[in-house]
Amino acid sequence: MAPTENEPDFVKRKGFHSLNVQMVCDANFQFTSVCASWPGSVHDSRIWRESFLCRQFERGEHNGILLGDSGYPCPRNLMTPYLNPQTNAHQRFNASLCRTRVLIEQSFGILKRRFSCLQGTLRTAPEQAVAYVVACVILHNGIRTGDVIDRLDQQEDAFDPTSHQVVCNSPEGSHLRDYIAQTYFG
Repeated sequence: MAPTENEPDFVKRKGFHSLNVQMVCDANFQFTSVCASWPGSVHDSRIWRESFLCRQFERGEHNGILLGDSGYPCPRNLMTPYLNPQTNAHQRFNASLCRTRVLIEQSFGILKRRFSCLQGTLRTAPEQAVAYVVACVILHNGIRTGDVIDRLDQQEDAFDPTSHQVVCNSPEGSHLRDYIAQTYFG
């Protein structure tokens, strides 16, 4: 529903009222971070920049790299696609990033199928809608019944993250992205 205060802030570029929700998931479709309190008009890059998760990465509390779409910046801990890939390595990097990022899109789909209230309009104030989204995520993470997707055909130990450590001494995310593209996709 349209809020009584700051109503234009909640109008998404597609012309309807919404929240902009930033989530992170793991390879098992479990959400590891959710930030649901931003109006629909707020850009992804601002949500990331002001998020608790971003500050945790900046303080070195997490060791790893997140994958994002082109709506996000490319700091050292958040890899995004090349906007204008110039080489075959850049194109292969983008293709791999998109194939891997599909996990978050699939996680959103599973969440929406499990909780149909998230598929359409929540006829409630934004503050209450935030609570509903967060509650659905918490419940989603607690469901382990395989009701929506069955991953028994995949080996649990197929990927060993310790064997794929990336070492690049540059503080810039774009330099790290170039290093990954050249080293692993060149």
